[in-house]
Amino acid sequence: MVMKNVTKKIQKIPYLFLLMLFSFVTASAQKGITVRGTVLDSNGETIIGASVTLKGNNSVGTISDIDGNFVLTVPSEKSVLIVSYVGMKPQEVKVSSKGMIKVTLEDDTKQLEEVVVVGYGQQKKASVVGAITQTSGKTLERAGGVTSLGSALTGSLPGVITSASSGMPGAEDPQIIIRTQSSWNNSEPLILVDGIEREMSSVDISSVENISVLKDASATAVYGVKGANGVILITTKRGKEGKASIQIKANVTAKVASKLPEKYDAYDTFYLLNNSIEREACINAKGWSDYTPTSIIDKYRNPANAEEWDRYANTDWESALFNKSAMSYNTSVNVSGGTKFVSYFAAADFVSEGDLFKTYDNKRGYNSGFGYNRINVRSNLDFNLTKTTKFSTNLFGSNAQRTVPWDYNDQDAGYWAAAYKSAPDAMRPIYSNGMWGYYNPRSADVPNSAYQLATSGTEKRTTTKMTSDFILEQDLAILTKGLKFKANFSMDYTFVENKRGINDQYHNSQRMWVDPNTGDILLEQKDTDAGLDAVLNPILWQHQSGSVNTGATYRKLYYSMQMDYARTFGKHEVTALGLFSRLKEASGNVFPIYREDWVFRLTYNYAMRYFFEANGAYNGSEKFGPDYRFAFFPSFSLGWMVSEEKFIKNNLKFLDMLKLRASWGRVGDDAVVKPWQRFTDGRFLYKDQLEYGGNTIMGNISPANTPYTYYTIKRLGNSNITWETVEKRNFGIDYAFLGGLIAGSVDIFNDTRTDILVKGSDRAIASYFGTDAPYVNLGKVDSHGYELELRLNHTFNNGLRAWLNTSMTHAVNNVKFRDDAPLKPDYQKGAGHAINQVYSHIDHGNLTSWDDVIGSTAWTTGNDAKLPGDYNIIDFNGDGVINDDDKAPYKYSTMPQNTYNASIGVEWKGFSVFAQFYGVNNVTREVNFPTFRSTAHVAYVEGDYWTPNGTSTLPTPRWGTTVDGAASGTRYWYDGAYLRLKNVEVAYTFQKANWLKKVGIKGCRIYLNGDNLYMWTKMPDDRESNTGYSSSDGAYPTMRRFNLGIDITL
Repeated sequence: MVMKNVTKKIQKIPYLFLLMLFSFVTASAQKGITVRGTVLDSNGETIIGASVTLKGNNSVGTISDIDGNFVLTVPSEKSVLIVSYVGMKPQEVKVSSKGMIKVTLEDDTKQLEEVVVVGYGQQKKASVVGAITQTSGKTLERAGGVTSLGSALTGSLPGVITSASSGMPGAEDPQIIIRTQSSWNNSEPLILVDGIEREMSSVDISSVENISVLKDASATAVYGVKGANGVILITTKRGKEGKASIQIKANVTAKVASKLPEKYDAYDTFYLLNNSIEREACINAKGWSDYTPTSIIDKYRNPANAEEWDRYANTDWESALFNKSAMSYNTSVNVSGGTKFVSYFAAADFVSEGDLFKTYDNKRGYNSGFGYNRINVRSNLDFNLTKTTKFSTNLFGSNAQRTVPWDYNDQDAGYWAAAYKSAPDAMRPIYSNGMWGYYNPRSADVPNSAYQLATSGTEKRTTTKMTSDFILEQDLAILTKGLKFKANFSMDYTFVENKRGINDQYHNSQRMWVDPNTGDILLEQKDTDAGLDAVLNPILWQHQSGSVNTGATYRKLYYSMQMDYARTFGKHEVTALGLFSRLKEASGNVFPIYREDWVFRLTYNYAMRYFFEANGAYNGSEKFGPDYRFAFFPSFSLGWMVSEEKFIKNNLKFLDMLKLRASWGRVGDDAVVKPWQRFTDGRFLYKDQLEYGGNTIMGNISPANTPYTYYTIKRLGNSNITWETVEKRNFGIDYAFLGGLIAGSVDIFNDTRTDILVKGSDRAIASYFGTDAPYVNLGKVDSHGYELELRLNHTFNNGLRAWLNTSMTHAVNNVKFRDDAPLKPDYQKGAGHAINQVYSHIDHGNLTSWDDVIGSTAWTTGNDAKLPGDYNIIDFNGDGVINDDDKAPYKYSTMPQNTYNASIGVEWKGFSVFAQFYGVNNVTREVNFPTFRSTAHVAYVEGDYWTPNGTSTLPTPRWGTTVDGAASGTRYWYDGAYLRLKNVEVAYTFQKANWLKKVGIKGCRIYLNGDNLYMWTKMPDDRESNTGYSSSDGAYPTMRRFNLGIDITL
């Protein structure tokens, strides 16, 4: 105890000395009044060393002591004090000789953002010459109840393009592309969490400090082969010296289905069906047998009794399958603080995502459906072992459990298929007698998804992740000033358990269908062999205890050693970095993947005016043969802070900052497949691949085959396989003027990707080669575009702050070479078009008369079924027949060329209002939902149909006649542009409320926000892409969210 008091007194000595110094300087002011006060931060903690000066006379001042207190003598009670501290907004305070003055300083977000996270370190924002954008965790927390970090990024940063395709609990992560695609093999960016390559999906938003996106070669070259598609750096929160601060966040979210393709009910469908039969009568007289009288059609909307309700079904499958809303919950708790010896941040985050599907009583004692629960725990510790030695640990654990139907396959769309393609009159999900329904004519094409889900069993799939980082930092100033050493050792493990739950496969219930023509009831299952009735509802399910999915077990070992150097010599500032790292990772029982990197960076600036940076990475990958296993990838960049020039400062006083920057570099890529495929595909391409099995046919003798089984070549290798290489060029301008009122940036980029890997099956090799040719580096793609960012920020005299952030990205790519077949027409070659360019038969108006029909180009099949009103399909190659050779480029690719974002907000006295808009255009997407598909009575709301004297061009759907596949033209290719009201938030932060202090609460914020609130689009549904599912199967509906939350600081 004595030692503790002595230590505290020693700590006060420097502040007492400074107080004595200020007292001496201000001796001339002793005849005034004495002012006493305390300086606090926004959390109510005292601030040591805050500057307190007299406005208009900086020679009169003092600093706050170890308890945050200050004493100062000023001339009069009219005096004004300026209180300031590094990283906080200065505050002016009127003096008072009575009582204590309490001054609370708030964080200055502008100053906090002066440091930008870059590859393997940080840089001052002013000195950054790469194309880097950054956002904070606080900004992402406004994302309206979204628990996916990838979804929260949507629209937050220029150049980051996200495409969501599903709203399934636990599987909502969007596809992310930075700027544009430059390879058809893999275009996903590298994602690092606290400097280590890890998945974004397991990171909870509440633990994120900031996210940096690196886009050009200057920023990404240090990651070498891993950074060709851009890099996303996620930095989690850490503790700071000071008293412990506890933050509790909780929110509840209501989710509703955003938008599904609109279908007609049975009543309108039959009228449309009758119209189609009348149209086809001249070529299909048999169609009249399917004509439905109006008296019968009326029964579908107005059944007289339960019998007619069963017989004339009119099921709204969207309402039958989905609840009006589902609930989601998120709670997080974190504690942070520290002493001079250790700083800490510890957090726990819990997420529970509810299921939109309705629960039907299957009379079997269980409920099936989808769900997701996850708990994350994180501990980031920093130990100051000595004045020059720091040891840090990052420990993270995640336990996530998905609830799915038993043995569910992620590509299985059967559980929601009825909402998209089952006819309203096909059946009732459950008939009035309690029996499940089925569609006797075509059960496979017209499913009862309610039955499939209710009797599918239920499976719990648990994913447990553990990651650990151990970092040692040593200041080597003893050798030379500015030299530091850093070593990192990381281990990651993932374990997956599945097959836990109820296995109820192949135990079909008896189902029925009521024939609307006769009223007869047809049962799906016939009598048993013993002549007994089939069991109505067999309860034969088994409980499974679960097993480890050894194929999904993941382990990673990563270690690195890094030297950093930073010195300032007058106006010259030099930094350098050298790093060595090795990675070993494996999944299941495959051979581990190995990678080795040697990295360097050198930066120089003169007077924060002229900047130079050089980066390089010497990378090694086991995916290539010995002669091509290692490669060096450099980058260089220059910057000029024009606003620091005297001729600018003296003449353009309104200009706060103007910086020009340019970069060039080459970056490699060995990720020739999607990240989740990297363990099983795209490996050992430089060697012939062998497989055991098969024998040789010897001819017409007995035995016909050799009696021996042996190894045969499965895939031919190519010893010259090497890296895909991207040459990146970027020119940028950063600007700010009028005292921070206007700021922003402009970036122009041009990338050339060469040596793109072409699969053997995609090469222009004759079929008589006998097998697939080996992979080869032949492809080339150019991509270019620009990014614009504009930020407005103004605080009015009454304290109201208004701000607007806008950005736009334009990015396109063009395939220069893809080894297309030489005899293929140019318009169908990959070269000359964008990656994933849409190809389609092109329609040009309608066949308006029988003369047009007779004179039109012949279809390959069904030409006799042509009718007036059909599309006039262009014979693109002019050979007199419509076939696959007439498919031509149509509009754009499936990746948007332009993305837009606008965020606007107002803050005043604790109130804040925020709204974000996000949109894309120049994108084409297929939504293939044909009316009357598979002769089912399902009709989609497409718009008005063609009539002889009308203006509409959409052909009336066919019923009883079959037309060529080309006849649909571009009917199901939609303009994929949309404008989305992404987020809206209204919040109030209680400021200096005495009632909060009485209950021990330092701060409290209540907010109401929403995500994906409205969408303007021509697309029939809300999905941004068809990733994961075909264009005709739909997906688990994407969600609109309404979120209420509270944020408390203790």
